[in-house]
Amino acid sequence: MSSSDIRGKDLAEGSSRSPSRDQPPSRYESQKRRDWNTFNHYLKNQRPPIPLPHCHSNHILEFLRYLDQFGKTKVHLLGCMFYGQPDPPAPCTCPLRQAWGSLDALIGRLRAAYEENGGSSETNPFASIGIRVYLREVKECQAKARGIAYKKKQKKLANSPSKGDHDDARFCVDKRDLLQRVEEFYCQLK
Repeated sequence: MSSSDIRGKDLAEGSSRSPSRDQPPSRYESQKRRDWNTFNHYLKNQRPPIPLPHCHSNHILEFLRYLDQFGKTKVHLLGCMFYGQPDPPAPCTCPLRQAWGSLDALIGRLRAAYEENGGSSETNPFASIGIRVYLREVKECQAKARGIAYKKKQKKLANSPSKGDHDDARFCVDKRDLLQRVEEFYCQLK
C-alpha cells in the first residue's frame, strides 16, 4: 500500500494525523504526544511497573497528585489567613498546585491519546466517573481557596423518583458521599 493510500485511508477514517508529512504536528498534537509519553513513562517507573492494559482510574489519580508538585498555582489552605481572598496582600507558605484547568485539559488530551493508541472508548480509564468527580472537586476546592465565585449548575431530573426507585435514590446518596470523601481527601493533601 502506498503512502498516499495510507493518508487517504487516515483522512477517510477521520484520523487526527496530518495529511502531509511535511507539516509539523499542531501544538495540540505535540502536547498530546508529550503527555501520553509522560504518562507511559510514569507507569513504567512504578514498582512494579504497570502495563497500560492494567491501568485504571486510581493510577491516573496518583499521576495527577504526582503532577501537583510541579504546579504554579497558589492554593490557600483552610487555615491560611488568605483563604478565600482572590488577591492576597502578602505572600504565604501555602503550596503551589496544578491549576484545575490544566488538569482538565491534560485529562482531555490523555483521553484522546488513549483511544488513538488502540484503547476502546468503553474502557477508557481517563473517561471514568472517578476522574470526573476528582476534577470537579479540585475545581471547587481551588475556587473556594482562591475566593473565586463558582455556582454549581443544577441538574434537572427528568422525573422525580417514585417509591420503586430505591436504587436511584441510593445512587444519589452514594454519589454525594463519594463527592464529599473526594473533596476531603484532596483538601487533606494540602
